[in-house]
Amino acid sequence: MAAELARRVAVAQGDADAADALIRDYLPFIRAEASKATGRIVTEQDDAYSIAMIGFHEAIVSYRALRGAFLPYASVVIRRRLIDFYRKEKRHQGQLSLDQPDGGEDAPPLADRLETPDDPYTQSQLREATRQEIAELSRQLAGFGLSLGDIADNCPRQARTLTACQRALRYAKEDPVIIPELLRTHRLPMAKLAAGSGVERKTLERHRRYLMALLLIYSNGYEIIRGHLAQLLTPPKGGGPA
Repeated sequence: MAAELARRVAVAQGDADAADALIRDYLPFIRAEASKATGRIVTEQDDAYSIAMIGFHEAIVSYRALRGAFLPYASVVIRRRLIDFYRKEKRHQGQLSLDQPDGGEDAPPLADRLETPDDPYTQSQLREATRQEIAELSRQLAGFGLSLGDIADNCPRQARTLTACQRALRYAKEDPVIIPELLRTHRLPMAKLAAGSGVERKTLERHRRYLMALLLIYSNGYEIIRGHLAQLLTPPKGGGPA
């Protein structure tokens, strides 16, 4: 089994479809690792779940046989990704959190009021809907030469750069030409996007794959995935290279 998994990981490193299939097959493992790392039961609605999925993809991309068996390595990467995420979240305590009361100290957390009913049928339906969204998005991204990993790998690391990219995304979503042209040509009209959004073209070029993936997600529904990505789109303070 370990040898077969190592073979699948090696294939997935050069094949976006294979990587997405591997992620889908190991969603129970990913969720379990997220639960262990956070010390609570993680559901598909949790930010921790989407962060763990991104960590698993990162492990696929960075894995080498000299690092030992894949799953223990993936567990470490997932844990590191979650630690980084929660450290970043702590720096944004002034922002509304789903885990904090938003109607006074005695009010229930916002997450309690938004929580999906915890019955087996509803949870099963949600899991299936999530799998279907991931599968459909993976197919669409592949048609543009993209994969789920591009969202994390190409995401801006500095607050000012992420803010600039968000400005470009907002402009692209409101402009009547940019998204249709992207869907038709599989290319972003960079000159128009830079001129209209006021973001430097070199910044857009550097994060082109990230911008394309986000525009595809936000122009085609994918409500569950959009919820998982919400925290990733919060600008960090400081950060590494853009």
